[in-house]
Amino acid sequence: MEKEEEDRRELQHPRGLHRLTCRLLFATLTAMLGSLQFGYNTGVINAPQDVIKSFMNETQQNRTGSPMTPRTITLLWAFAVAIFAVGGMIGGFMAGMWADRFGRKKGMLLNNVFGVLAAVLMGFSSLATSYEMLIIGRLVVGFNCGLFTGLVPMYISEVSPAIHRGALGTGNQLGVVIGLLVAQVLGIQEVLGNKNGWPILLGLTGIPAILQVAFLPFCPESPRYLLITKQEEQEARNSLVILRGTTEVEDDITEMLNEEKAQKEEAKLWQERYKIADPSSPLLNAQTQGTGENNTPRMSILQLLRSPLLRLPLVISVVMQLSQQLSGINAVFYYSTPLFESSGLTYQTASYATIGVGAIMVIMTFVSIPLMDRAGRRILHLVGLCGMFVFSICLTVTMALQHLVPWFNYVSVGCALTYVVFFAIGPGSIPWLIMAELFSQGPRPAAMSIAVLVNWSANFVVGLGFPPMQEGLGEYSFIPFTVLLALFCLFTFKFVPETKNKTFEEIASMFKRKRQETQDLEMPVEKTSNGLATNESETSLIHRTGTKL
Repeated sequence: MEKEEEDRRELQHPRGLHRLTCRLLFATLTAMLGSLQFGYNTGVINAPQDVIKSFMNETQQNRTGSPMTPRTITLLWAFAVAIFAVGGMIGGFMAGMWADRFGRKKGMLLNNVFGVLAAVLMGFSSLATSYEMLIIGRLVVGFNCGLFTGLVPMYISEVSPAIHRGALGTGNQLGVVIGLLVAQVLGIQEVLGNKNGWPILLGLTGIPAILQVAFLPFCPESPRYLLITKQEEQEARNSLVILRGTTEVEDDITEMLNEEKAQKEEAKLWQERYKIADPSSPLLNAQTQGTGENNTPRMSILQLLRSPLLRLPLVISVVMQLSQQLSGINAVFYYSTPLFESSGLTYQTASYATIGVGAIMVIMTFVSIPLMDRAGRRILHLVGLCGMFVFSICLTVTMALQHLVPWFNYVSVGCALTYVVFFAIGPGSIPWLIMAELFSQGPRPAAMSIAVLVNWSANFVVGLGFPPMQEGLGEYSFIPFTVLLALFCLFTFKFVPETKNKTFEEIASMFKRKRQETQDLEMPVEKTSNGLATNESETSLIHRTGTKL
C-alpha cells in the first residue's frame, strides 16, 4: 500500500521536474539570512554580560556621580535581555499581516531596515555613552527577528516543491543554529567578548541584513502568493520557471489552482451552512476580503480562531511550538557553562565546551536534512521528543547523585550533549516547517502569526521562569520539563499527521476527512425537525457543493 502511494506521488510530482536548482537553493539560502539574524541575536548577548554591565554602571556614574546598586544593575541587565523577546512577540504577531500586506519577498526586504537600525543603535551605544540606545536596539532587533520567524519558513515552504519541502524547510533552523554558533565563537573574551569589542559584536547584526538586501532582488517572489493571493498567474508562472529551471510548470500551477478552488468551495459551503445559524461565519466574512471579486479568501486572526474546520491544525501548530520552547532546551543553552564548570572544567574550558554544544546543533541539523523527506516529520519529532524525555531523566539523576558518585559530573555533561542532539533531530526544526504546511494559502499568514506569538511568549516565560525554578528545585529543576516532554510525546503520537511529500491541498484534505469522520460519529444522535439525522442533511449539502468538510 505504501509502495503504491509512493508510485502515485512519483507520477504526480516527477522527481526529474522537481530537482534542486541553483536558483531555488539561492532563494532558500538568502531567506536563511533572516533566520541567522534570529540565532545570532539570541546568543550574542550572553558572553559579554559582565563588560556590558560595567558599561551601564560607568555610564550612570558619569551622569549622576554615584554608581548603581548591584540590584539595579541586575534588573537593568535583565530588562535589556528580556526586551528582545518582547520585540519578538510583537513582530511575530504581526508577521502574517506583514506577509499579506507586502508579500513574502518584499516583506523580508523591508524588515532589514529594522535590522540595520538596531545594529546602528547597539553598535554606537558605547560611543554615545547611552545604555538606552542598547536597550532600544535590542527591542528593535527583537521585532526584526519576530517578523523573520514568520516570514522565512513561510517563504521557504511556498517556493519549495513538495518532495523537497522538508529538506529545504530545515534551512530555517539551520540558519538559527549557525547564527548561535557564530555568536558563541565571536563572543569569547579573546575575540570580541571584551570591553573594547562588545559594541562591534552587537553591531555585526547589520551584516546579514545588508547581505539579504543585496541578494533578495535576485530571488523570485513566492509563486503561491502571486497566484492564490494576488491573482497574478503569469507572474507566478515566471517565478516557477526561475525556481524549477524548466518551463514545464503546469503541474505546480494545477496544484495551486486546485488548492485555490478547494478554498473557495470551502468558503461557499460554510456560507450555505451559516445562512441561518450564523450570518457572521468566519469563512463567510473571509470570502469577502481582498481587493477583487476573484480573490482567494484570506482570514484574520479572529476568524481563524473561530473556525471549527481549522481548529485542529491550529491546536497542532500551537502545541508543536510549545514542544520546542517548553522542552527545556533554552535552559540548557543558557546554563550550559555552569553545568560544565560543575564537572570540574575551568571557566575558559567550559566556555569552549559551550561552543561545542552550538557545533553539535549545527552538525545534527545538517544530519536531519536528508531524513526530513525520508523518515518524515512526525516520526522525527517523536524520536526527538522521546530522546529528550529519556535524557532529561538521566540528567536529573546524574545531577542529583553527583555528590555521591564523582564521575557522574562527566556523565551529566554527556547527557546534556545528547539532549541537544535529540532536540536538533526533531523539535529544533519541525515545528517551524509543519506550521507552514498545515494551512492553505488563505489562513496561513494568520496561523503563522498565532504560532510565532506562542513560540516567543513561551521563550520569554522560560527565560524569566527558569532561574527561580532552578533556585527552588535545585538539581531537580528539569522535572517539569520531563513531564511536559511526556505530554508532548503523547500529543504528537495521537494528533500530529505525517506531511512528507504531500501537497498543501492533500494535507488540508486529511483534516477535512478527519472532521467528517468525527461528525459522522456525533451527528446521528441529533435529529432535525423533519426527522432526518443531521449527517444525512449535511451529506445532501456535500453533494450539492461537491466539497467534503
